[in-house]
Amino acid sequence: MSYVFRYLELERKIHIRYASAHRRGEREPACRRQVQISSRKPSGLQRLSETEAFFFFWLYSSRMSPKSIQNPPDLFFQKLRFLGPGFILSASIVGSGELIATTVLGAKAGFITFWVILASCLIKVAVQLEFGKNAILSGKPLMQEFNQLAGPVFGKVNWAVWSTFLLSLFKILQLGGMLGSSAIVMNLIFPKIPISLWLILLGISLGLLIFKNYYRLIEKASALMVFGFTLFTLASLIGLFYTPFGFSWEDVKSGLTFELPQKVLFVAIGAFGITGVASDEIIAYTYWCQEKGYAAYTGPNDGSESWKKRAKGWIKIMYLDAFLAMIIYTLVTAAFYLLGAAVLYGQKEIPDGNDLINFLATIYTQSLGPGARFGYLAGAFFALYSSVFATLAFWSRLFPDIFSQFGWIGNRDQEERKKWVKILAWVFPAIWVITFLFVNLPGFMVLSGGVVGSVLLLVVVVAAIKFRSKNRELRLISGPWSELMFWLSVISILAVSAYGLFKLF
Repeated sequence: MSYVFRYLELERKIHIRYASAHRRGEREPACRRQVQISSRKPSGLQRLSETEAFFFFWLYSSRMSPKSIQNPPDLFFQKLRFLGPGFILSASIVGSGELIATTVLGAKAGFITFWVILASCLIKVAVQLEFGKNAILSGKPLMQEFNQLAGPVFGKVNWAVWSTFLLSLFKILQLGGMLGSSAIVMNLIFPKIPISLWLILLGISLGLLIFKNYYRLIEKASALMVFGFTLFTLASLIGLFYTPFGFSWEDVKSGLTFELPQKVLFVAIGAFGITGVASDEIIAYTYWCQEKGYAAYTGPNDGSESWKKRAKGWIKIMYLDAFLAMIIYTLVTAAFYLLGAAVLYGQKEIPDGNDLINFLATIYTQSLGPGARFGYLAGAFFALYSSVFATLAFWSRLFPDIFSQFGWIGNRDQEERKKWVKILAWVFPAIWVITFLFVNLPGFMVLSGGVVGSVLLLVVVVAAIKFRSKNRELRLISGPWSELMFWLSVISILAVSAYGLFKLF
């Protein structure tokens, strides 16, 4: 009997044993032991390893149990109840890149490169959707999927897992800069409290929010922060029309002509790479889709028409979630760009890094009073802090996933993973605080992460191509338009990665 049919037969047996054990109220370990015993009995089948048996038990008992399977809602307002991963994604995306890089591009190029920012937010989402779709269809942890990619293997894991691990560690410098920038903004709002104290307080707040590992808390906190930075940023943009820096629709239209002046070419490419969904957000989205329950609601692929119908339905809801998130971060990113183009374009000297935040805040004070300054700084804080918050939530899931592939923790030991989430929820903020106190160059620290992210995007692209090839055969939510957008996304990401490597060497 073929390898595939062995698995299908084991799926059926485990499904029956799990259901009967659940009816008897039997605890998980006993049910697991039954699965192990049954997997060792040939009974017409080739013997399966304990790892294989454990995998299928985990598939049913934790993420894809028969109890969790449900059909997707049909009505639009019912679908809204199942949105959420996009809020966390938006909280992560809108950060230092949008606040600083897009504003600087607007300052240097004026309105004419507005289309670059819009393209950055709209095109790259296709790769994100491919990761989300694969998370729903496979139900497997992402690093397990990465470990199955073709390529060299070092020790127990392959190049993709090692690359994700090492490049993520290099981004510690960036996260320290972002947390430090959040502290600087709070110091601008409340100058009597020193930056170092704000830095420590914000680090503690991050640990308190994440260490309990509640997905609903992360989702709701992200939604609140997204609402905060969207409200304050759009209010700041509207307030601009009551200052000498107001702009017209004709100015905006001039930025939709697809012109790219030579003098701002490198700045535009850099902004394209750091705005919209980047490597971290694409990887993180798989974890949030699975924790929201999309994969569990779909269930394991049994080849039936009912499974295909469920899969299509939940993939469409994931698409809706990603689409609404894209609208949010595109609006906010565009607002920051227009602020830079309207206020700073034509200035002889353009402030850099956090001086830029203070400069723009001062303009609001001069034009509209101290209340407008507070509004802009509040939006800046929400944008920066939400990015660090969402990244910590993501890393507390990513690193235990990587550790399980290294063999440092049990592959299916959920209690061990929860313990690591609690540890990392305090360890990473402490490292970020110490890093900023020693380096104390927020602009450099943030931009260093952009270069590292450009390299990590190469791993993401390879995985996305593999996922699309693997899932194309299922013919779920795909077509010529989907194919076109996917390859446009891949090409644009490769171009940005090449630019990042060029800047590095």
